[in-house]
Amino acid sequence: MSNSKNSSKKLGVWTTTALVVGGMIGSGIFSLPVALAQFGGISLFGWVFAALGAFILAKILGQLSKVIPDTGGPYAYSRAGFGDFIGFFVGWGYWLSLWATNAAIAISFVSYLSVFIPILKDNSLLSLITALITIWLLTALNSYSVKGGGKTQLITTLLKIVPLLAITVGGFFFIDWSNFSPFNVSEVSSIQAITISTAICLFAFLGIEAATIPAGNIKSPEKTIPKATMYGTIAVSILYMASSFALFSVLPPAEMANTVSPFSDAASKMWGANAEYIVAAGACISTFGALNGWILISGQMPMAMANDGILPKPFAKINKNESPYFSIIVSSGIVTILLLLNQTKGLADVYTYMILLSTVATLVSYIFSVSAFGLFSIERKYGFKPKLTNFILTLIGFAFSIWMMFGSGHEAVSVGFIGLLLGIPVYIWSKRKI
Repeated sequence: MSNSKNSSKKLGVWTTTALVVGGMIGSGIFSLPVALAQFGGISLFGWVFAALGAFILAKILGQLSKVIPDTGGPYAYSRAGFGDFIGFFVGWGYWLSLWATNAAIAISFVSYLSVFIPILKDNSLLSLITALITIWLLTALNSYSVKGGGKTQLITTLLKIVPLLAITVGGFFFIDWSNFSPFNVSEVSSIQAITISTAICLFAFLGIEAATIPAGNIKSPEKTIPKATMYGTIAVSILYMASSFALFSVLPPAEMANTVSPFSDAASKMWGANAEYIVAAGACISTFGALNGWILISGQMPMAMANDGILPKPFAKINKNESPYFSIIVSSGIVTILLLLNQTKGLADVYTYMILLSTVATLVSYIFSVSAFGLFSIERKYGFKPKLTNFILTLIGFAFSIWMMFGSGHEAVSVGFIGLLLGIPVYIWSKRKI
């Protein structure tokens, strides 16, 4: 087993920043504008509030990572603050969200790939096989070496933002201000429209904690993680808001609501029909990179829990390249089962279901992490002090997370918590095995 001194196999600040950016920029940015079109231009406020909330959460997670630079991120913080059971509850929920996220992103990757391979649109079996091949290719890469997965993440992150930047910059030369009138095209109040829009937009920011999960594989995590988390959040926030404004400038809400590829349609309007292939290629790279990053993360969470004795010991196994191969393989195995069980459903239904489940489960980890931050400040633990700024961060972070729970809808919350409760028997079984 390699030790922490073997820094050549660890991730640096830019690769870690790419992990954050790559985790956030996945399939969401390419599909969420369609969901936001029902509200019109007012949905742009959703991006603003989601970005502000993500920034606050990133600030809190960054502060926690400085004093608890342990693998597991939100799980490690929650366990340090509230004990094994809450730690397990958060870790299990986050792991659950990763299964759902990876299944959704794999489906999205195949969907974008179908632009180049049309048979994938009509052949569900071939689509499933393609998704599984992609999952297991990246599983093999990350099971062999965490650093290999990290390099892939850096490359795909750099490539995927190119088409997004092209649409963003190009859109400012094709602004049609009539697309913003009326500002709220929905039948709900402006407050409701902004609340729901923010909840929808938040899905695109899930991943702000990505750098905190593999802390054991990062160089000087107490310095690198806070920097990477803030750099990544700021960069993604700017790109999201600018690209969404550009889209609404080019496409009217009614047209955007009736497409499955708004960025491709915008590209076609600006530069001709063939431009859609460029955007489709960017979407393929984006989803492939996001899937790679989340497969890497999916092995880190159970490994951290197993090291603490609240998951079976095999999940703590690592190879000579410091990859938690057993946890990664099991995680991808469960994703495979999810895809097999849902192969008869429509793409949109499976994708939406997985998104809602992932968002709610991840919000639980944010709530407990923020609460742990507030508790440490009150009790003066880990060097935190009962400063006004800490209490303000805690209050805003907690209120934002609860607000987003309401915005996600009662159905998503119900399904998410049922999934969380199903982890309790696993916790009991794991404790009995110690």
